[in-house]
This record gives sequence, C-alpha cells and structure tokens, in this order.
Amino acid sequence: MTGFDFILAGARLTALGSGALWWAEHRLLCVSDLHLGKSERHARRGGSALPPYEGRDTLTRLDKLVADLNPATVVCLGDSFDDNAAAAALPEADRNQFQDLMRHRRWIWIEGNHDPAPTGLGGEHHATLPLGPLTFRHIAAPSADAEVSGHYHPKARVRSQSRPAFLLDASRLILPAFGTYTGGLRSTDPALTSLMAPNALAILTGPRALPVPMPR
Repeated sequence: MTGFDFILAGARLTALGSGALWWAEHRLLCVSDLHLGKSERHARRGGSALPPYEGRDTLTRLDKLVADLNPATVVCLGDSFDDNAAAAALPEADRNQFQDLMRHRRWIWIEGNHDPAPTGLGGEHHATLPLGPLTFRHIAAPSADAEVSGHYHPKARVRSQSRPAFLLDASRLILPAFGTYTGGLRSTDPALTSLMAPNALAILTGPRALPVPMPR
C-alpha cells in the first residue's frame, strides 16, 4: 500500500495514491464521488453519448482496494451515483458485485447532492457520519472542524502535470473523486482557496501520493 500518512484531529490517516482514504485504526476505507451511471444519465437526458464502461472501471478499482485492505467499514462519501435513477438502473452484474463487496463489513452511504435518496443496495444511509474525532459529510461546511468531505473533485497542477488531489489543512480533508468520469476543480478555484487554510497541502494521487503546498 502506497500513501501519505498524516494526522487530522488526532486520527492517523493515509491518503492513498488511488484517491481513497485509509484509517488503519478502524480498518476504514473511504472513497468519494464514484458517480456511477454517469454515461447512462447522459444518454437518458439526451446528452452526448459516452462510452458505457466507467462504472465497470470504477467498480473494478474499488474491488481491488477492498481485496487488498479487507476493510471492516467502507464509507462512500456521497455522489456515489450520478442521480437516484442511476442507482435504480445499476446493471445486475454491478449490483451483484456490490453485494459481494458489502458482505461481512459495515457499508455506509453518505448522501450527496446528486444522490440524496437511499441507494436500495442495503447498508446504512446518513447525511453526516460522526466517527471518533472526525465527521464525514459530502460537502464541506466552512465552519466545521475535523471534517472529511468530497464533492469538489479537487485537482492540483505541479510543473506540467495536473492530477486529482486530496486537500488537507488542520481542520479538514477534501477527497478527490474516485469515479472514472468525474473531471475536477483546480485547487486555485476560489471555492477551494476560500475553504482551505493558507498552509494547506495538496496530496497528488498517482503511483506515489505526493504532498506539495496547495497551489493557489
């Protein structure tokens, strides 16, 4: 497992190069913004046709992480599906794969702005999840402390490379999107520079998680 270890509110966490978060003390794996069913939603709404393989790719990567780490708890940090209808339209093979992943572990869906309703796949559904010193929610609350969130799909550019990135300061951690078709918001965007402290880090994902001062 390659990652960058850090402390947030007394919790020792690891930002993995895959874009997932690992909390070893609780054997907790957290991923954000899977956006499963994005190509199906585009087609359903008359948008441009996208190759319909993003869900399979996202689930395959999640499956590998679960196999490698054997988490006791998995937290999906919101926008797991591109909308509630996409959750209902999940192909049977993908639905069965979720059932296999969820078996014998606690599985928690945090509601997102794209998927506020329960998924119908089982597990727990929460608006926010307090756990130990941390609070997990989809969209960062500006005044919050000890918070883990997603939503923004942050990216950071270093030299000529732009990668999905975790953003970290003393009060909060924002996860990158784990989904395959998700795009990203540059760390220089005012929505992110206004949330993050001046000394925040961007932890770039990739073969090796790379911490750098957050580009502003």
